[in-house]
Amino acid sequence: MSQQRHPLFMPLIFVGGLIFGFGLGFSHMARPEVVLNFLQFEDFGLLFVMFGAAIVTGIAFAVMPRISDRAPLTGRPYGRRLKSFDRNVLVGGAIFGVGWGLSGICPGAAYASLGVGNVTILWALAGMFVGAYVQGYWRSQRAASETTPAGAD
Repeated sequence: MSQQRHPLFMPLIFVGGLIFGFGLGFSHMARPEVVLNFLQFEDFGLLFVMFGAAIVTGIAFAVMPRISDRAPLTGRPYGRRLKSFDRNVLVGGAIFGVGWGLSGICPGAAYASLGVGNVTILWALAGMFVGAYVQGYWRSQRAASETTPAGAD
């Protein structure tokens, strides 16, 4: 599938990451204390950054399908990918929120925080990797136990 992508796909993903990281650093959203102040209703700067990002994304999602029927770099047709709102989404969102509140940082901002010199964020990044690994292991064990035959009838 990656062979079908436009040759500029990966470089543009890299540039998008650079812009995202620079924006997080420039807006001070890569600093855990800013995020924690937002979560304690003391500083609403993060809210304005989120609204700004949501507006730009909303405009792009509304305009791009009218310009072209396929994404320029992947060639895939535009479409909505809906995920049902189930228990996993609710529980996962709650766990994410607790982690966000404890560390003051979300995954994307953690890398940007490392880029602005916050070396102690490595602890949060290590926790994210361990948590993701444990969740993946747990899910694979659960899937394996669901597909194992119960016995001969």
